Amino acid sequence: MFNVRLNLSRKKYCYILAVLILLCLIIGIMIKAYFSKAPIKSENLPVVRTQVIQAADTGQNYTYPGEVRGRYESQLAFQVTGKIIKRNVQLGSRVNAGDVLMQMDAKDIQQTVNSNSAQVYSAQSQLKLAKSNLERYQQLLDGGAISHAQYDQYVNAYDAATAAVQQATAQYTQGANQLDYTLLTADQSGVVSAITAEAGQIVNAGQTVVTIVQDGEREIEINVPENRLEELKTAGRFQVTFWALPNVTLNGQVREIAPMADPTTRTFKVRISLLNPSPAIKLGMTATVSLADVDATTGFSIPISALYQTGDTPAVWVVNNNILTLRPIKTGSFGNGTIQVLTGLETGDRIITAGVHKLEEGQRVKTTGDSL
Repeated sequence: MFNVRLNLSRKKYCYILAVLILLCLIIGIMIKAYFSKAPIKSENLPVVRTQVIQAADTGQNYTYPGEVRGRYESQLAFQVTGKIIKRNVQLGSRVNAGDVLMQMDAKDIQQTVNSNSAQVYSAQSQLKLAKSNLERYQQLLDGGAISHAQYDQYVNAYDAATAAVQQATAQYTQGANQLDYTLLTADQSGVVSAITAEAGQIVNAGQTVVTIVQDGEREIEINVPENRLEELKTAGRFQVTFWALPNVTLNGQVREIAPMADPTTRTFKVRISLLNPSPAIKLGMTATVSLADVDATTGFSIPISALYQTGDTPAVWVVNNNILTLRPIKTGSFGNGTIQVLTGLETGDRIITAGVHKLEEGQRVKTTGDSL
């Protein structure tokens, strides 16, 4: 009786053990099947490059290197051709209006003036003789001793002598002026900023030899690329700093913009007037002009490659739980590979930054993290 009960208990335990083993096998097979299918689905998702929007001000600070220049610069030249024999100024010399800057050899011109002076004296003598003859023959005409035809000859001789005196006098005056032109004088008070000729050099009339920066205003000359020119025109004040004066910062404003671009650099020369310049600012100093972006508002800067254009409405792809949504945005200025987003995005949004024209609304993607 005892043996029969023992056999029944063993059979019961064996049956339960077999059922448990079978259940474990079934569960293991199901788990293996589940995890073996999941990677297959994720491998088909396109991998995209993204960037998380960070809270920031999109105002960009544009800087332009420049040089301190004078508001008015006079490029002086001799009005006659000749050889320079004396230079009275140096670079940086302060001069007053009327000061002699350079002197030209005047020997040849002086000889011409002397010759013209002799011609004037000769012409005046001829005029005196013609006048005396005219008066004498006037008396003979009045007495009926000569005809009007004979008298007219002396009238013509007098007129010719008068014209000869006028011509000789004009030539003498011209020569005297040329003699004065052998002295180059300052037209305004200022500082000598450039000297392009030396004593012993032969220069042509009109060739610049000395540049004088007149006393008064100081400016910064910068070169601006054409894509920033319009914003520069509408900008207000600028900040100007100086390499040699790190503690000096001045305000400036646009005074002049060149109408044409430089043919070599394709940039436009712009003059920035300094407001209340310090006496420590010297001509030729290196300066930096800073311009805050005129479109600066609270917003974000994103790579231009993230922009998806559909018709006239710009948009970007926003990733949320690996699902794409096309979101319209309003853009501002652009430059340096980025574009300003004024509205349409919020801090923390994750956007696609590459391959935006290959994506679709509602598409599932796999992200690789923020783009650089």
